[in-house]
Amino acid sequence: MKYTFDAVIENVENGGRIKIPFNVWEICKQEGDVPVKVKVGETVFVCNLEPEGNGYYNIPVQDSILKQFETEKEYRVTFRVTKSSAQDSPYSTSNPIRKIDSMEAVLQPHDGLCGQACVAMLAGITLEDAINTMHCGEWQATMDKIVSALNYFGIDHSEEIIYTNGREDVTLPKCCVIMEKMGRFSHYLVFFDGKGYDSNLGVIDHFDMTKMKGYMEIYL
Repeated sequence: MKYTFDAVIENVENGGRIKIPFNVWEICKQEGDVPVKVKVGETVFVCNLEPEGNGYYNIPVQDSILKQFETEKEYRVTFRVTKSSAQDSPYSTSNPIRKIDSMEAVLQPHDGLCGQACVAMLAGITLEDAINTMHCGEWQATMDKIVSALNYFGIDHSEEIIYTNGREDVTLPKCCVIMEKMGRFSHYLVFFDGKGYDSNLGVIDHFDMTKMKGYMEIYL
């Protein structure tokens, strides 16, 4: 999975740093040493993320790489964690669980199951089946677990999460998973064909883009 956002490179001792604008523990399900492959503009390099505390990390930029950039200028940054896992599945992108040409809202009985509800909506399965596939309960569905479930069901998706951080000038793709700001957690919902499918609210005709942290496109 790739994570994409816009950020400036700050000058620090022995080089520079790029602040990651989301909680790495929550989104990437990674703690401790986090080896990554980074792309800034057209420059690619590898490094370990530097912990800042409570799940937040910075991307260190060595002085030799920093010379290629202007500090305090905003760049498009993409990184991916270089450790990953796979799960055996009877599905694939050429043989998915279903063709996504419609969407039905799946409501959660109580808070904390929005990620599982998104998987249920996209895969066309029950919430219980999504929970069993993802092996996680309330407040445990990270974007990493959503992606793993989508891979299991053969649902093709982008390898990038685009972090918009409340920008309103964003055009969403026909289908995507949205991460919404909600306290210390993310709330997940599905966007399909101009409407939002929210496990709390059902079908919504308008989504407030200022509340969006980012999105991942689902390929149809």
